[in-house]
Amino acid sequence: MTAHAISFVAKSGTGKTTLLEKVIAELKSRGYRIGVIKHDAHQFDIDHPGKDSHRLTQAGADTMLITSPEKLAMIKKHEASPPIEELIAAYFGDVDLVLTEGFKKSSLPKIEVHRRERSATLLCRGEEHDPTLLAVASDEPLQVDVPVLDLNNPSQIADFVAERIIHATD
Repeated sequence: MTAHAISFVAKSGTGKTTLLEKVIAELKSRGYRIGVIKHDAHQFDIDHPGKDSHRLTQAGADTMLITSPEKLAMIKKHEASPPIEELIAAYFGDVDLVLTEGFKKSSLPKIEVHRRERSATLLCRGEEHDPTLLAVASDEPLQVDVPVLDLNNPSQIADFVAERIIHATD
């Protein structure tokens, strides 16, 4: 079974990560197994100079996996970012839900995070009309064609995700 997935999207600095931390904690308290994929438009490096893993990738390894009794990390070089659906299918078969941060151009269902002080406009309901938008988590009332959730109520957002994503196709 492929995991259910939803993407949290917003302009940079809106608070996606902060909201996701709270929603993850809420969903975990309900017994769900959660996976997360973070999109980074810039280069990132978890493979630091001086570490054995870095030395091995610098030597030419295309895939390098480091594991311990409690976690693992994989460094896999690629020419282009794989499609989000491929990543979910390949790495998230053991979770109930995958939450992604970013991936605003994907075909995944989305919740847009909106903060009044950050922007007056929405990404998914402005110049673009994204049909995959399911809701907006906002700190102000909005007139939109999807439900508006309270940005400061992670329990309400977790309820929405559980109902619309996890249980919608069970």
